[in-house]
Amino acid sequence: MTYYESHGPDRTRTLGPDPTLHEPVAIRESELGAWTEVRQGARLNQSELGDYSYLMERVQLDFTTMGKFGNVASDARLGPTNHPIDRPSAHHFTYRAEMYDLGEDDSSVFQWRADQPVEIGHDVWIGHGAIVLPGVEIGNGAVVGAGAVVAEDVDPYTIVAGVPAEPVRRRFDPETAARIAATEWWHWDHETLRERLDAFRDLDAFLAEYAPEPTEVTASD
Repeated sequence: MTYYESHGPDRTRTLGPDPTLHEPVAIRESELGAWTEVRQGARLNQSELGDYSYLMERVQLDFTTMGKFGNVASDARLGPTNHPIDRPSAHHFTYRAEMYDLGEDDSSVFQWRADQPVEIGHDVWIGHGAIVLPGVEIGNGAVVGAGAVVAEDVDPYTIVAGVPAEPVRRRFDPETAARIAATEWWHWDHETLRERLDAFRDLDAFLAEYAPEPTEVTASD
């Protein structure tokens, strides 16, 4: 894992291959990809942010792996750390005992949290104030509505909303989604993205140029 410290001017108009961090941010044992941006008040704990992904203000990631081109609106929280509620007290003095001069910390609780990671695919949009609970997987191209609480896995290219979050509709029909996914465009290099930018602004053009319909195979006599 790579640890990044924020430095340099607060760039708000242009990004670069190096991560852009807006003070203050808190990053612990996390890895940030190229062209990423982390806004003020965000916190990453043992998490990974894929290329071109961004976190708006006050986003918190715990034990979360996010793919490329992730879009996370402000005040969202992914992988919030649970408390061991099966103990006589849910207070963290039982596992952060050293903080209170009560004895040694209980490392088993921290390992329990790490064993419930959140997995976010590529091109996923997480709306304002949404919460994605530990252990959840969200597929490529999915959308999570503002204020949603996601307690179960989300299929690729599916829009979910509500508390608890439930499917609202598909972002694209199954055939279109499959054609887009087959391109794996999120792995295209920067120059290719630049060259093909116009197609990203027109679904039909993108499909025609880079995701042709599958050719039917006719069985021979």
